[in-house]
Amino acid sequence: MDYVKGIFKNRPNRFIAEVEVDGKLELAHVPNTGRCKELLVEDAVVWLEPSNNPNRKTKYSLHFVENKNVLVSLYSQQANTIVYDAIVDGKIKELYGYSYHQREKTVGNSRIDIYLANEEDDCCGMSFLTEPCFVEVKGVTLIVDGEARFPDAPTERGSKHLKELIELKKKGNRCVVFFLIQHPVGKSFRPNWENDPAFSQTLNEAYDEGVEILVYRCDNQLEGIELIPESLDFDLAQSLSDGIVDD
Repeated sequence: MDYVKGIFKNRPNRFIAEVEVDGKLELAHVPNTGRCKELLVEDAVVWLEPSNNPNRKTKYSLHFVENKNVLVSLYSQQANTIVYDAIVDGKIKELYGYSYHQREKTVGNSRIDIYLANEEDDCCGMSFLTEPCFVEVKGVTLIVDGEARFPDAPTERGSKHLKELIELKKKGNRCVVFFLIQHPVGKSFRPNWENDPAFSQTLNEAYDEGVEILVYRCDNQLEGIELIPESLDFDLAQSLSDGIVDD
């Protein structure tokens, strides 16, 4: 993909950014509803995907921002695709070996990001699925004291997803919440207790109920994004340094 370089100027609302491209102020869609205030600072270098749709209100979509000498991916929905592709390619050892892979699995009134299972045949040659595994993906861009933190803004939806995994786990399913660190300098993970104590507490409850937590990070390049096949450590406890954001 051919990205266009820009300079971030302002974010009038969570969906729109004002960016300077070749000396002209343009509007860009921000595909990330998080605050990203430590990333989207005035005069930050950003990389934009041009739109071919003449009816769109924004000429670009803001995909990357440069921070701490690396590219940070702000395309939050892409996290699901990155994790799904890595599972299919066998790059996530904890989720290796499933023969059936599905995105956006409907469960009750909700949709789980990724559904995994094993296909087997019965005595009549009919196939059925066994050993179900539900995976909910969260993209992480906030870095605090060298740790990746989620969320960067309160998320009732995130807590709802965790409660759904808890219920699925109680019914005997394997359940995983997968944190993909989209800021390459993050080397470990901790929930963001200061910004969202409810989510952080619910994550602890989910873990206690047997919901697994996986943390990986990705390598961001303009030529493409790939998951680094190495799981990272996490700590669910509240840190004394919560609320101090790296410059």
